[in-house]
Order: sequence, then C-alpha cells, then structure tokens
Amino acid sequence: MAGSGKTAIYAALVGNSLIAVTKFAAAAFTGSSAMLSEGVHSLVDTGNQGLLLLGLRRAERPADGQHPFGYGKEVYFWSFVVAILIFAVGAGVSIYEGVLHILHPVPSENVGVNYVVLGLAMVFEGGSFAVALREFRAAKGQRGYMEAVHSAKDPTLFVVLFEDAAALLGLVVAFAGVWLGHATGRAEFDGAASVVIGLLLAATAVWLAVETKGLLIGEGAHPEVVQGIRKAATELPEVERVGEVLTLHMGPNDIIVALSLDFRDDLNAGQVEAATGRLDTAIREAYPRVRQVFVDARSLSVPGTVPHTPGKSSQ
Repeated sequence: MAGSGKTAIYAALVGNSLIAVTKFAAAAFTGSSAMLSEGVHSLVDTGNQGLLLLGLRRAERPADGQHPFGYGKEVYFWSFVVAILIFAVGAGVSIYEGVLHILHPVPSENVGVNYVVLGLAMVFEGGSFAVALREFRAAKGQRGYMEAVHSAKDPTLFVVLFEDAAALLGLVVAFAGVWLGHATGRAEFDGAASVVIGLLLAATAVWLAVETKGLLIGEGAHPEVVQGIRKAATELPEVERVGEVLTLHMGPNDIIVALSLDFRDDLNAGQVEAATGRLDTAIREAYPRVRQVFVDARSLSVPGTVPHTPGKSSQ
C-alpha cells in the first residue's frame, strides 16, 4: 500500500484537538464519567497523530554511517508506540474512571450539554473517518479490507482508520451511557459506559500492536513484487538459475532486495557486472520502492531447484 496517509493524519489531528477541548469542558460542566473518558480518548488520539507525523518526518532522514539503510522503520516504531499509548493511557484511564464512578456514582448535571457535545463530536469524527477511509480505499487497490490491513506496509493509514472507527463507536457508547443514566436515574450507567469505552480502546490497541509488530521486526515485500523480481532475473540470458529472492521493508517506501544467481560459466567478470547492472535497473524501474539490490553470484548445485522465497508473513 502506498501513500503516507498525511492527509488523514492532519484531518484527525485537527478534529481530535477540537473535540478533546469540548469533551473536557462538557465533563467538567456535567460531571459525566463517560464524557471524561471520551475527552481522554480524544486527547490520546491527538497525541497519537502527532507521533505518527513525527515518525513520518524522522523516516525521511537520509542514510548515514550509523544507519546505512536509512530511518524508514521510524514509522513502524512510532506506530507501535501509538498502540501502547492507546492501551496504557486511553484504556487505562477510561476503565479506572468508569469503575470509580460505578463504585461511587455521581449523577450528571445539565445532560443536554453532553448531547450537544456528543453530536458535534460525531460530526467531526465522521468527517475525519471519511477522509481516512477514502485514503485507505485508494491505497488498498483490489484487496479486501482485512487483506489490505494484514498486507499493509504503511501502518499510518490503518492506524488512523482504526482510531477513528474506535472513536465513533466510543461516542455511541458514551451517548447510550449518558442517556440511560439520565432516563433511569442510575449514574452507574455512565460509569459502565466509561468501562466499555476503555475495553474498546484496549481491543483497538491490541489489534494495532499485532498489525505493526511484524513490520517493526521486519517483513518482506508483497508476493507479487517478489515474483516480479524473480521473473526479471530469470529473463536475463546470462543467468542459468535463480536461487533465493529475499526482500525486506525498511520502511513503507524502502525495500531491500538480495538475490542469489547462478551465471553461465562462459561469462567473464565484465559480462557478469553488466548483467547485474541491467537487472538492478530493471528492478528499480518496475518497483520504485526498491532502494538497494544485492546480487550473490554463486553456483546453485541442484539444477532446476528454486529455494523457497518467504513472502508476507501472517500476523
């Protein structure tokens, strides 16, 4: 999946900043635990968008002596940090506040303010979600949604999409908690809504952590990219057999390729070098995200044997 998802991140950043302020103001004015949890949720989301932008900016730094393959994995690291923050801060505070208000219920006041704030928040969050969904659809191509998430190499798009989806669900839960608490006179419903919001955030965080873990550890390119590289190497007349084709994503748009090739025995060093150069050019032209190509010229002892090439691992 290509694209950095910056438009979706900026849209979510602006929306969550405004929503967080209004939710905290409503929570202070009405004493609603669910509104306080929603305020924490939006505040965490705002900080998360800032971290994603930080990761994208740091990933753009050029390679140097200390990091010869560049800083592309900064995106993966900060996306994983986002998942941790959602779990530790967003889910933790929401569940704590919810349990506290269940054990010591305090009736909300001026609940009409909560309804207004929740309604506005749904509009803002819905707009942010629409932007994220549009970018995700454009990036996923013909893949299904779940397949696209599992195979994504740029986590920023699905992180924002998951956050916005969780935010919308959280708003529905908060609305239900405020309404039930007001309709029944039982303030415990408000606290219960806060706990549900916390559990929702925890589930979102775990999902995001699982999806970004593989990228952080190191994943290969999509199988079709690997197959295309193998095909390009096989079509070289100087190559008798193609061994391993290994790929590694160092960032969303930064792939390293390593091939083991068995060249014809009648070639001299200059001819092997020329063939390697043509292959390098062909791969880079076909797949612009390939930054470096390494060729290991060796004798592959078993004719016709093609070693297993790992593709995208399931998470």
